[in-house]
Amino acid sequence: MLPYLPFRRPVLLVFTRFTSRCPLVTRAGIQYPAQCFRRSGLNKVVESADAAVADIPDGATMMVGGFGLCGIPENLIAALVRRGVKGLRTISNNMGIDQFGMGRMLETGMIVSHIGSYVGENRLLEEKVLKGEIDLTLIPQGTLAERIRAGGAGIPAFYTPAGVGTLVAEGKETREFNGKLYLMEHWLRADFALIKAWKGDTSGNLVYRKTARNFNPMMAAAARVTIAEVEELVQPGEIDPDHVVTPGVYVRRLIRGEKYDRRIEKRTVRTLEASSSV
Repeated sequence: MLPYLPFRRPVLLVFTRFTSRCPLVTRAGIQYPAQCFRRSGLNKVVESADAAVADIPDGATMMVGGFGLCGIPENLIAALVRRGVKGLRTISNNMGIDQFGMGRMLETGMIVSHIGSYVGENRLLEEKVLKGEIDLTLIPQGTLAERIRAGGAGIPAFYTPAGVGTLVAEGKETREFNGKLYLMEHWLRADFALIKAWKGDTSGNLVYRKTARNFNPMMAAAARVTIAEVEELVQPGEIDPDHVVTPGVYVRRLIRGEKYDRRIEKRTVRTLEASSSV
């Protein structure tokens, strides 16, 4: 279920009252007064990461954006760890690394199951899987991305050639199209999504930066409640509508991130000998 559309009659009355003296912003090709947006209750900014995740209950299904350590919602993850929520069923491309990002959630025993496509950088996850302490489902990366996108688009199932004839296909329906077998996969949706964007306005419109975009936009659309953190927070109208990737209608609340470690998942450097020979 997508967040409600907040354009109701009281908002329209506010538009009528303030139109003559407000600077205009464009929404869906229509000009509205920016000040009226702020006064009409469309400010989705909350005071802290802790407040943003305060209603996430035990046992929730959660999507967490990012690819490795790129584009992960560091502040929201840290706040969730402080809350100590248990029994989470997580969906994310991978678990990052030990002692950082989702690795911290794993260390504190918050996660009981995980759906992802890559787990090679997290030794603790490997140990928990081998001991039977966590239920792990691995999905081809392209299929994972499309299942999340389908969840946001309202498409309950689709067919893909990835995984046909492998363990991935066990128990799943296959169908032939133009002489080739395809595997039916179902959408993925979640109760909550924690995502990271580069810039956002107070109405929740988001812009991502380069590869940090990754899984974040898809997850923003596929969750019942999407919580975003941004590096730069601006007022409505300060983001060019053509640059918006995730419209504010998908975002329930957002924060401005206070601190980013910007760690590198696996640092690889040349030796001095190799450098001198170039």
